[in-house]
Amino acid sequence: MSSTSWKGLLLVGLAVAASALIPGERVLGRSIGIVYLHGAWVWTALAGFAAAALAGLVGLSQRLETWNRWSIALGQTGALFWITYLPLSLWAMRATWGGLYLAEPRWRLGVNFALAALMLQAGVLLINRPAWASALNLAFFAVLSISVASTQAVLHPPSPVFSSASVAVKVGFLTIFGLCLGAAYCLARVLRARHV
Repeated sequence: MSSTSWKGLLLVGLAVAASALIPGERVLGRSIGIVYLHGAWVWTALAGFAAAALAGLVGLSQRLETWNRWSIALGQTGALFWITYLPLSLWAMRATWGGLYLAEPRWRLGVNFALAALMLQAGVLLINRPAWASALNLAFFAVLSISVASTQAVLHPPSPVFSSASVAVKVGFLTIFGLCLGAAYCLARVLRARHV
């Protein structure tokens, strides 16, 4: 295992540890940590998809193969974080809502796009054409963005972290998010090295 892989795993461990050490709050108590981790994880997935789309756009418009290959690695990174956010989401549901509400629109969107991301990334590997991967990653991010913006949030508050007056809430979440982003960057570098 490369040093970059170890750094990524360390950053994931730090993100989990930080979420466990977050002080409880008035409404959610100690379960706020899993909510932060779940939110940071899905934001990291979205950042990975956005970076894949941006790299793909540069690769396609400038005809730069290296950017197309970065699009592949970043798309795979976004997909991995998106797929693994689903179990975190179930854990957060159970901890905060007292059960699983699988009819919640944001949950259904998450499952649908996890399946789509899995099929897309499998197709990208099978086709093995970096420029096509860039185009597909760009289209995927566009559809995902529109879907997220237009999906009703039934039990999800719009932005519980940034609507909070507490600086500690914001700093705690941003710390976990920064650690997750660092882990995603390490993963993308490892995946990029495989697409030489």
